[in-house]
Amino acid sequence: MGRPVTLFTGQWADLPLETMCQKAKDFGYDGLELCCWGDHLEIDKADQAYCDQKKDLLKKYDLSLYTISTHLVSQCVCDPIDERHKNIAPDYIWGDGDPEGVRQRAAAEIIRTGQVAARLGLDTVVGFTGSPIWHMLYAFPPTPMELIDKGYEEFAKRWIPILDEYEKMGVKYALEVHPTEIAFDIESAKRTLDALGHHPAFGFNYDPSHLGYQHVDYVRFIYEFSDRIFHVHMKDVHWSDVPVTAGVFGAHLPFGDNRRYWNFRSVGRGKIDFESIIRALNDIQYSGPLSVEWEDSGMDREAGAAESCEFVRYSDFAPSNVAFDDAMQKE
Repeated sequence: MGRPVTLFTGQWADLPLETMCQKAKDFGYDGLELCCWGDHLEIDKADQAYCDQKKDLLKKYDLSLYTISTHLVSQCVCDPIDERHKNIAPDYIWGDGDPEGVRQRAAAEIIRTGQVAARLGLDTVVGFTGSPIWHMLYAFPPTPMELIDKGYEEFAKRWIPILDEYEKMGVKYALEVHPTEIAFDIESAKRTLDALGHHPAFGFNYDPSHLGYQHVDYVRFIYEFSDRIFHVHMKDVHWSDVPVTAGVFGAHLPFGDNRRYWNFRSVGRGKIDFESIIRALNDIQYSGPLSVEWEDSGMDREAGAAESCEFVRYSDFAPSNVAFDDAMQKE
């Protein structure tokens, strides 16, 4: 179909952006999805001159830019804050570590990120939201539904002011539906939209990998939220067909450990049915980028990224504009 194939740079932020541009071009990508960490995109420095320099750098390598991603800071907006967040938040967001201060500074940074997107000529920011109730997921000690209701109310209280600013800027926020977020499957995504009053600036970054290993119908997700899919990640995952020693919760084992029930895989090497995904995206007339988020602890990342680009480009196809049996009928 010719949808642009891009590479998310979040897993490559240990490399300077220019090095990443050269590699992405060599791998065969049309563009990048820039992460807001490393030197790839520094929000606190991103005035118009800085943004113009980034665009010029991508242009030097004949790469396009369609979106930017702020997964790390956005996680801090409505999470219960602990030492883990210190490891992902810039020092100026962490500050003295006071939880409410971290959340407020993170919210202000997400608004600034929308402004940076506008300076770059973009209309979409991808990221997380955090969740005040994820830690209650297993419902023990028993969780009164009132606590869940309050959690969605708190989420809305923190995010609606951000989204109002995005709407003024003409920028949309695409939540990557993902465990640890306020929306992590179809039903929680519905409730998230309801909590926000179906805010026009809020939608989803579709990533089938996070749904597949939960046994959520990841193709149905596309149809359920056809008007809210603002961006697409192409990422694969494998899960076991036989009982294992570490179940869906992972047993505190690191990614890549083969004792786990599931692990992310290079695109095309897991169990995600990308054929059905492309057909569904055609059905909803999604024409945006297909962005490879490459994660595979067991494979060389450069070989994997190059292979993934080729796989996604091959997998993508345009819908038919004729019925195949029309030619068999009399006029």
